[in-house]
Amino acid sequence: MKDNDKKEIKDGSAVLGIELGSTRIKAVLINSSKEPIAQGGYDWENQLVDNIWTYSMDAVWEGIQGCYSDLKKNVLETYGVKLDHIKSFGISAMMHGYIARDKNGNLLVPFRTWRNTITGEASKKLTELFGYPVPERWSISHLYQAILNNEPHVKDIASVQTLSSYVHEMLTGKRVLGIGDASGMFPIDTGKLNYDKSMIKRFDELVGPKHFGWKLEDLLPKVLAAGQSAGTLTESGALLLDPSGETKPGIPFCPPEGDAGTGMVATNSVTVRTGNVSAGTSVFVMVVLEHGLKKSYPNKIDLVTTPDGKLVAMSHGNNCTGEYDHWMKLFSEVLSSMGCDVKKGKLYDTLLSKALEGDKDCGGLLPFNYISGESMTDVSEGRPLFVRRSHCNFTLANFMRAQLFTALGAIRTGMDILFEDEHVEVDALNGHGGFFKTPLAGQTMMAAAMHTPISVLTTAGEGGAWGIALLASYAADGKGRKLDQFLNEEVFRNSKASTLVPKKEDIEGFDRFFEMYKKALPIEREAARHID
Repeated sequence: MKDNDKKEIKDGSAVLGIELGSTRIKAVLINSSKEPIAQGGYDWENQLVDNIWTYSMDAVWEGIQGCYSDLKKNVLETYGVKLDHIKSFGISAMMHGYIARDKNGNLLVPFRTWRNTITGEASKKLTELFGYPVPERWSISHLYQAILNNEPHVKDIASVQTLSSYVHEMLTGKRVLGIGDASGMFPIDTGKLNYDKSMIKRFDELVGPKHFGWKLEDLLPKVLAAGQSAGTLTESGALLLDPSGETKPGIPFCPPEGDAGTGMVATNSVTVRTGNVSAGTSVFVMVVLEHGLKKSYPNKIDLVTTPDGKLVAMSHGNNCTGEYDHWMKLFSEVLSSMGCDVKKGKLYDTLLSKALEGDKDCGGLLPFNYISGESMTDVSEGRPLFVRRSHCNFTLANFMRAQLFTALGAIRTGMDILFEDEHVEVDALNGHGGFFKTPLAGQTMMAAAMHTPISVLTTAGEGGAWGIALLASYAADGKGRKLDQFLNEEVFRNSKASTLVPKKEDIEGFDRFFEMYKKALPIEREAARHID
């Protein structure tokens, strides 16, 4: 098999996906059987600058170049050949946010990521204007908030993009966006697979008196569905990706997508009544709907789409594993100070597995993992907290179980709406992301919180970079098939998954914890007011 993979790489038959996640940029190269055969990575972190969560554009390109260079190194060391040509290529990145540029392509303000919760006024007014939920994270909320704030850059805007669209344009010269990512910028008409024209008209009428000299549709990237051609790697794009000059231009690209869409693809969750839960730095549950919801739930349930345009209900939490990552660093420091050298993977597996030994309701321990604000629970700014009863069962097992439980508090709030108020039915929830890396621990806690069996595919660890590679392969080899047909026939036909059915006592334990969590939310809100 390795010889076949070597031949495909040498012939330029392999397919590449790169995803810019919140803490890691990852590249996955796949063969004609859609299996990962090489990987590259680059760690990075967002910055809080002037109270705005951002990444610099220099950091974006340093990260992409570093990730691609790491991939090339992996290919050379594993197969003894250079990676210089690829059959098809896809770019994915964290959804939402605000990249505003002028007519010369210059960045007008620092990139405002999905993590910011500074657009509450705009979100509320647009939701009322459209009669449709417009979350704070969405690009249109950021744009309208900038207008409400009378920010001087607005008059000079020539384009508004997400991160995946921006990177794709720099590599191909095409300002386009996959429909899944586009649905996190502005509401989508799923019948026409495009932005909702009536809502665009309403927005233009709303801001018309400002006389900016632009129309909204001219600012937004063109919407493309999965399988459509999205341009090719230009000469300048090839040098931007690979400054060594070894990578050849002309590589076809699939539409750039958001991490929600690639998560759906990577877990084979693009048909109705399927869903997936992606849990890493942030966490979200996606359920592909049979029909629209009876009402809208602003800041609770988002409506987005699959990469091929089906309507999806999304329960989103800004915070998931970030806070317990900090605790892991602290525990590692404790061990180092004692002269113990424990590898990161073993530390995580050992401590997270302790959660399985804890009291079902965490014994009276209550952390809040809010590094940033959380729209779902009406918390404007994050302040990580740890609270406990004076006479609680304060053990390591309960502490770790509470850290995993609290990571799911925000999305459970949204899922209560879908399951109890809207009676949405889902046949399967497939999990992926760092939350599930430790066997059983994450899966057990997620099943308890969701009251639903959780399946984890053996390929789930490949994540969104594999998902966008599959979309790139679909664009090249789809042969007129629908996306779900392609995935079932070409990718998941022989796939294996582990499914965990929640135990009654685990469900009841989470519910008791969740009641305490909801009652204590005012403490979290007050913390931001009193701790600068």
